[in-house]
Amino acid sequence: MRFEHLGAQPRIHPEAVIAATAVISGDVEIGADCQILHGAVITAEGGPITLGTNVIVMENALVRATATNPVHIADHVLVGPMASVSGAVVEEEAFLATGTRVFNGARIGARSEVRINGVVHLRTTLPADATVPIGWVAVGDPVQILPPDRHEEIWAAQRELDFPGYVFGLDRETPDLMVQLTERYGRSLARHADDRRLD
Repeated sequence: MRFEHLGAQPRIHPEAVIAATAVISGDVEIGADCQILHGAVITAEGGPITLGTNVIVMENALVRATATNPVHIADHVLVGPMASVSGAVVEEEAFLATGTRVFNGARIGARSEVRINGVVHLRTTLPADATVPIGWVAVGDPVQILPPDRHEEIWAAQRELDFPGYVFGLDRETPDLMVQLTERYGRSLARHADDRRLD
């Protein structure tokens, strides 16, 4: 399914293969020999998304750009089933395994691996040829790669990255943070009311 969003239509190379149940929305460019499998969602929420050549986005994966953070996925990248890439740059030949999460402003270096259920946090730079082990968390720049049981160290780095401020423009200490966040984000997402299905 292809949708025009905010006046922008997806541009898909004729040699790319898009499953009938995939969703491609807005300012999305998909290069030659890409494979977008069933249930994948590639949605440009105000910022562009570009996929190079031979990119594979597997079943039920999500690739989302924002007005602040576009997405660029370079050539020969595999985005595994149920993985999520939000507002990030993924350099060539990277591997994002099943269930990985890559957050806004992150950069995945060339030939890096983020293994099953690994996380690359907000504004984190993973250098070329790096590995995030199964279930581990990469956080910060310079990056720390930590197991999930080291929550206090992860939180210390993560807090400085300021997720609510960076992504939503809100102060973490706001007393009604979730009220403001959901109302503001909801208004932004309501722009989909005017989307137009193209196929």
